[in-house]
Amino acid sequence: MTLAEKINCLGTNPTVARLGIKGTGHSEGLHGLATGIPGNWGGKTPVATTTFPQAIGLAETWSPELVKQAASIEGYEARYLTQSDRYKKAGLVIRAPNADLGRDPRWGRTEECYGEDAFFNGTMVVAYVRGLQGDDPNYWQTASLMKHFLANSNENSRDSSQANFDERLLREYYSVPFRMGVVEGGSRAFMASYNGVNGIPQTVSPMLKNLAVKEWGQDGIICTDGGAYTLLMTAHHYYKTPEETATACIKAGINQFLDAYKPGIQAALDKGMLTEADINGALRGVFRVMIKLGQLDAPSLVSYAQNKNGPEPWLIEKNREFVNLITQKSIVLLKNSKGLLPIDRNKIKSIAVVGPRSGEVYEDWYSGSPSYSVSPVAGIKQMSGGNITISHSTNDNLAVSLAKSAELAIVCIGNNPSGNLGWKKVDGPTEGREAVDREDINLDASQQMLIEKVYQANPNTIVVLISSFPYAINWADANIPAIIHLTHNSQALGIALASTLFGDVNPGGRLVQTWPKSIVDLPPMMDYNIRNGRTYMYTKAEPLYPFGYGLSYTTFKYANLKTSKLKLSDNETLMVSVDVTNTGSREGDEVVQLYVQHLQSKVDRPMKELKSYQRITLKPNETRSVNLPLKASALAYWDIKSQKFIVEKDKLVLLIGSSSSDIKARKSIVVH
Repeated sequence: MTLAEKINCLGTNPTVARLGIKGTGHSEGLHGLATGIPGNWGGKTPVATTTFPQAIGLAETWSPELVKQAASIEGYEARYLTQSDRYKKAGLVIRAPNADLGRDPRWGRTEECYGEDAFFNGTMVVAYVRGLQGDDPNYWQTASLMKHFLANSNENSRDSSQANFDERLLREYYSVPFRMGVVEGGSRAFMASYNGVNGIPQTVSPMLKNLAVKEWGQDGIICTDGGAYTLLMTAHHYYKTPEETATACIKAGINQFLDAYKPGIQAALDKGMLTEADINGALRGVFRVMIKLGQLDAPSLVSYAQNKNGPEPWLIEKNREFVNLITQKSIVLLKNSKGLLPIDRNKIKSIAVVGPRSGEVYEDWYSGSPSYSVSPVAGIKQMSGGNITISHSTNDNLAVSLAKSAELAIVCIGNNPSGNLGWKKVDGPTEGREAVDREDINLDASQQMLIEKVYQANPNTIVVLISSFPYAINWADANIPAIIHLTHNSQALGIALASTLFGDVNPGGRLVQTWPKSIVDLPPMMDYNIRNGRTYMYTKAEPLYPFGYGLSYTTFKYANLKTSKLKLSDNETLMVSVDVTNTGSREGDEVVQLYVQHLQSKVDRPMKELKSYQRITLKPNETRSVNLPLKASALAYWDIKSQKFIVEKDKLVLLIGSSSSDIKARKSIVVH
């Protein structure tokens, strides 16, 4: 390779046609491959793909197995589109998952993450990475490029802002999902974030090499975020010249640029600030990924190279059925009183379906374009059985009239994830998206008024909150008999919702963030020290809905909490078991959650921490013994002095429950 060819390979497609070296570019894919119209990811020739619930909705399934399967479908479609003779579109490096932590519900990109808990997010990250990359021992289906390393959970001023926190929070919180993605998931690519941490922009942070490369074994792609190379000069004002900036990026570990980097690299080489050996060293990581993708081998040797030229995978019935399943599993029942849910088709004769989110499936910036989508009202009509009169309107005035004349009213509300107003613009202060943080966590005034008026017209009102992030729906929680939450984007949204409303499916999703009652319960947005009252681990305010919360149409009883031992030592794993019984009349899903409390720790610890969980399905009167592993290493804290994780002598309380607040059983053990 010539030096010019090497410089060109520092972009996102390391192809050298002269030598027959075939690289591959990037694709977006947070919840399905994005080669469609939203975000213009499909360019001039958009292509449909299978479209799942938003990432935060995938997380609300509390099922790594389902999340892995969704990512596997996406990875297959990326191979199909990249390799098929018909399309030749997309790239095999997928910018997903988003491993950032949703520490604050005002964060505009909350929709992209898996919630507020580091361990939980890490399990979802690992699942998504493994699904994208596949199970072949020699080659990857696609390469998972995690975003955005790290502590990147504010949008306003993100190109120059600083996230400040101590090393323990770095090790125990902000880096955990990325570490798990590399070490347990096998990801060998990630994107450095725009922001700085403790004064240093992440694009040139020593963490890239010291933490990710040297400690975790990351030896593949480390890329800039879009335009981040230039922002080092224009926003952070960290360097003055392009050559100085380019040199710092390469030395820090960057080996792919999403920016106009070539003049800076060339100038740095001309001035002796970089050498060709530096470029060679950087490219090794890039081509390691290309080798794992099979790009440098004969297609006959690469199992995934055969994923082409068959039927379009987004049209395959089993994939459509799976989207419906995972959407059903993502639905969270927030409230259910007066017996409104599930709706009995044999008793209800008329339903009014109203509200601004009732008539279509809203797509976000990173969405693909599905081959079909089912809106809430279309799903309700389809699943109603044909004997129920369904009236519908998105006009608020007409909505009240329809609600008054119907036996039951369903109000579909929530945010607009795309904004429909262009880049960096949203409909109001309660809205958020990439580049825009929310200023308010209440519903906007018009939607709040709509709920109140519909409820006044018809007390048999169900609220369906379709949203990318938590809302402080205090009035609705106090007054509305039944409330359901799900996220945007799934092509099967309406079918899955209707199946749940009519009781064909029993909701079992759980929240992955603490839903506060008020914005005043949140610390300042730029306070990255979560110990100051963030997340279920540290908040002192009573939440509207706690982390891990979700109801069911059936009930569950916990009994017989046991541990495999009462004393736990280093390098051991404790098995925690509990018997769970479905005490209701319907089959249903329960998410059994294991938290720990440290009683004698030498350092400040959270009030409780999630350490294991399992989603199970039980028939009426069925009892199952659920086994949850607890590794001693999961109890360690980062010791600043020795610069390592330490499992200390301690007394622990094990907490088993159906949410972080609903604890069903406790047991004490000793760590020695």
